[in-house]
Amino acid sequence: MTDDKISENIEEYLEVLYRNGSNKEQVSTTTLSNDLGIAPGSVTQMLKKLEKLGYINYTPYRGASLTDEGMKIAQKITRKHRILEKFLFEVLKVKEENVHAQACEMEHTLSDEAERALCGMLQHPDLCPDENIIPACDFDFDSCQQCFSVKDFDNIINRQFNLLSISELNPDTTGIISFIRGNDQLLDSISEVGIAVGNHLHYYNTDGEEYLVNIEDDEFSLPSEMANNIFIRV
Repeated sequence: MTDDKISENIEEYLEVLYRNGSNKEQVSTTTLSNDLGIAPGSVTQMLKKLEKLGYINYTPYRGASLTDEGMKIAQKITRKHRILEKFLFEVLKVKEENVHAQACEMEHTLSDEAERALCGMLQHPDLCPDENIIPACDFDFDSCQQCFSVKDFDNIINRQFNLLSISELNPDTTGIISFIRGNDQLLDSISEVGIAVGNHLHYYNTDGEEYLVNIEDDEFSLPSEMANNIFIRV
């Protein structure tokens, strides 16, 4: 597996862009400036650099959105941050008000191998303590069962495309189910209703509790536990 080092500063920018525009929506310079605590002029200079690197699309005076490559990096660092929050809060019992800052300090140095081990120990979590979605890993598996079956980390390869869970999608989004996350019980529950990797999916909307989708011409009203853990290729 490759481990090309990206600066912490770049990761922070991409993480904020993902937090405010996970569906590649344009995020304003003002939003970035406020979230990062950095002057707008400095943010603008960094956005120009990120565009040259191919991580974002930048429109002067309007803002920026993630490219596929930028989204890949942003999802990876966001995933590490939120898994660390889960670990710090639920296992180490760190005070909730201290969890975010501690995770920020640790996320940049957490290896992919350690991230995978944490995910397994926490039984493949879907939400961090703030109830934000933990992005899918970028390992090339169809499910967590497949991941668990591979013992040697050096034999794992990275997925070449990005994923979003049903609960992260904008209404009227169509795609192919490419990964299903969860422990054996959840995976069995999803399989029992006839949902599988490779199925074509159209997401309509949510009423706040259930997610309305069409999968292979069948209509489903999915609870959040399932919608958080069924991912389509984007």
